[in-house]
Amino acid sequence: MNETVHAKFGMGAPVRRKEDDALVTGNGRYTDDLAPDGALRAFVLRSTMAHARIALGPLDDARAAPGVAMVMSAADIPDLGLMPTKVVLTQTDGSRHAVPPRPVLATDTVRHVGEPVVLVVADTLANAKSAAELIEIDYEPLDAVVETGDALKPGAPLVWPETGTNVAFNYEIGDAGATAAAFDKAHHVTRIEIVNNRLVCNYMEPRGCIAEFDPETGRYTLTAGTQGGHGMRDIIAGDILGIGKDRLRVVTPDVGGGFGTKNFVYPEYPVCLVAAERLGRPVKWICDRTEHFLADAHGRDNLAVAEMALDADGRFLAMRVDLIAAMGAYLHQYGPFIPFLGLSMTTGLYDIPAMHAAMKGVFTHTVPTDAYRGAGRPEAAYLLERLVDKAAADMDLAPAEIRRRNFITPEQLPYTTHTGRMYDTGEFAAHMDKALADADWDGFEARAAASAERGKYRGIGMATYIEACAFAGSEEATVELGGDGSLTLLIGTQTNGQGHATAYGQIIAEQFGVDLDRITMIQGDTDRVRKGGGTGGSRSIPIGLPSVLEASKALVKKVKDLAADKLEAGVEDLELAEGSVRVVGTDRAITLAEIAAAVPEPLSGREEVKQAEATYPNGTHVCELEVDPDTGDIELVGYLIVDDFGVTVNPMLLAGQVHGGVVQAIGQALMEHTVYDSDGQLLTASFLDYRMPRAADIPDIRFETRNVPSTTNALGIKGAGEAGTIGAAPAVMNAVNDALRRGAGVAQIEMPATPSRVWDAIAAARS
Repeated sequence: MNETVHAKFGMGAPVRRKEDDALVTGNGRYTDDLAPDGALRAFVLRSTMAHARIALGPLDDARAAPGVAMVMSAADIPDLGLMPTKVVLTQTDGSRHAVPPRPVLATDTVRHVGEPVVLVVADTLANAKSAAELIEIDYEPLDAVVETGDALKPGAPLVWPETGTNVAFNYEIGDAGATAAAFDKAHHVTRIEIVNNRLVCNYMEPRGCIAEFDPETGRYTLTAGTQGGHGMRDIIAGDILGIGKDRLRVVTPDVGGGFGTKNFVYPEYPVCLVAAERLGRPVKWICDRTEHFLADAHGRDNLAVAEMALDADGRFLAMRVDLIAAMGAYLHQYGPFIPFLGLSMTTGLYDIPAMHAAMKGVFTHTVPTDAYRGAGRPEAAYLLERLVDKAAADMDLAPAEIRRRNFITPEQLPYTTHTGRMYDTGEFAAHMDKALADADWDGFEARAAASAERGKYRGIGMATYIEACAFAGSEEATVELGGDGSLTLLIGTQTNGQGHATAYGQIIAEQFGVDLDRITMIQGDTDRVRKGGGTGGSRSIPIGLPSVLEASKALVKKVKDLAADKLEAGVEDLELAEGSVRVVGTDRAITLAEIAAAVPEPLSGREEVKQAEATYPNGTHVCELEVDPDTGDIELVGYLIVDDFGVTVNPMLLAGQVHGGVVQAIGQALMEHTVYDSDGQLLTASFLDYRMPRAADIPDIRFETRNVPSTTNALGIKGAGEAGTIGAAPAVMNAVNDALRRGAGVAQIEMPATPSRVWDAIAAARS
């Protein structure tokens, strides 16, 4: 059969994002842009204390306030289910850990500032807020534990006193005996303690929802920015409302960023749905930025101790990790899974003969934590790559040399780690060597000397990483031929900035020989798309695209079969181009619109390609920077990445994903800092106090690839959405520590390396 190739599109084509015209001209349609007729506005009254017994005063005044349609407390929704935790771990002792109850609205106790207590619905947001001011909450303050490291101290206040501990769960992985034996015979042991600071996601578009109820059909509709409506539908319907999933439709318009945090069900969604049903009118709730800081799941927040046993030649013998992972006040939707997933990547790119890791999840009176871009894998890579750099210094080896001596070699692949991860392909030393050469690592000393002449400390750091993503699974795709010859893709992933319409569209365009503007993508509607796994874990392109390709091919076959009959030609003599099917080498053709008109039912192709194993992108980051010892300011002066992403679908989209991930990691490394006081009040609850990266903070990022196709993915693709975040933080912090060690003899500094922290570290070292 003659294979059509549309030169402008297809795999590897640098196609500009078709989504951007609408978005950059202000024509995007986000949740807050939608205003159903008669919609009421909702406001959530939240706890102002981190830990207290509460009692609500009379609600009559608030209910009688101007414009108020409803005031809803926990007492008004006794039949609603609890907010669910969807991952429960099997602990070290073989038991499954408990999941404390988390009501959608607080009942008699609040456990973090920002916990929702009352929903007020009125004709305007101003009236809803005014009515909320009439509600008195009687607080009986209780002691709070805030810092992750304090949760396990004797006498620490307990988040859940009935359990007798702040330990949420215990989990271990690896071989403790073999690891201990290796440490006993080690020539040297390197040890490091790190803090992986808590982060607030801060996507551009805060969350929001519009809830509607149709009394004639008994169906609910929730419009909200999500990372996948099907999973959200199933949880809200099944776990909380207690209805069949066929009674809830979830619609997702444009989404202004997700990063994991918009994957979850939040209390505002089900309570607004209940309010819409009871009031017979749509109810709209939009989160403001401070609410986002106080209510949406936070990320990271780990304390870890890691040790590496080495022989006299600097080869790794064993590794052990002791990890404390903050869960916040409750176990969030996937909260326990995040450090569990991170531990599965403990040994990274290295052939380490033995390992053992122990993890404790702990409760604190803070916002619950959950997946944030990378979901455990940035934490694992950061810990490992900081440890490896310290081991190199301890053994008087160059950072690259200690890595080269310990990398898993291509000859060892496929390689199964102690945690059951199966690395299929990669050439780890090769991408590291390319990165070092292209970053001119060997010329660094001259640049450092020039910086010193200007009174600056210069540092260079690297990190090599591997991550597991695009996990085993599938994503159904349907491609339909419209009556006008256009094509429509229906798929259950959910774009929130990645460019799905472009990436999927260029593959469809290649198969049908049409331009991208003839292709429409339908996502974000659980009534129109049969099923879907949503977007997360860098899955949308690696998992979704093979199904899009096969669905396109299935539809092409149907189209060619019909065209062959109409044109009285063999299928093998046909090609698709410019919206038509034609006989190769002739002017005999039939348009796609004519083919669509020739059949009684719309033509479509539907496929679901299943993937049995994750993909494993990997790479090397090199960061170069200068520190001003007089101010503590850090300037990034060079950043280079060489990544292995397997087969590249669209190099422009790929670069954008990598750049975005690097920027988020730079934010964590140098500026983002979530700070609570001892009473559990969030001191960094706005952009006045929580520093986000700006364009001026980011250097020119040089991004290159050295790809080895995946064997676990049907198209050879390795996921890329989280990779920049995983490699960047350790590269930046290794460079920071290199500069401070060279310039001032600072032994170690942790994230975030803010100017004040850097200045203090220099002053302490000098004294």
